[in-house]
Amino acid sequence: MTEALLDSHPASAAAAAARAATTPTPWTDVCAAADILPDTGVCARIQGRHVAVFRVGAEQFFAIDNVDPKAGASVLSRGLVGSLGERIVVASPLYKHHFDLRTGECLEAAELSLRAYAVRVEGGRVQVSLA
Repeated sequence: MTEALLDSHPASAAAAAARAATTPTPWTDVCAAADILPDTGVCARIQGRHVAVFRVGAEQFFAIDNVDPKAGASVLSRGLVGSLGERIVVASPLYKHHFDLRTGECLEAAELSLRAYAVRVEGGRVQVSLA
């Protein structure tokens, strides 16, 4: 699992709050885009949260919570990536629920839906925002 940290430099609470107020979307560097093979995922720990980051094809990247809500295990990054109709999904390796990679919606049981996060590639690096 990759440990991704926003800022390891100690700062006062006031300075951190001021920085957050002026930064509209804090991006966390996860890994090089080339480190994620097409149609697979990796897990990153971002601000204490387990996040699954997926590469679909050569150019599309998605991020959702990595913890399977039914099992409570951090395994979704190991799931099978595919499509159901127009939806790009990952199938949980445990209970086979399908999660929409754009929205985090669980197609079989809406109450098991996850959070989806913004992803971008800057300078060949995959970055995720939890905001």
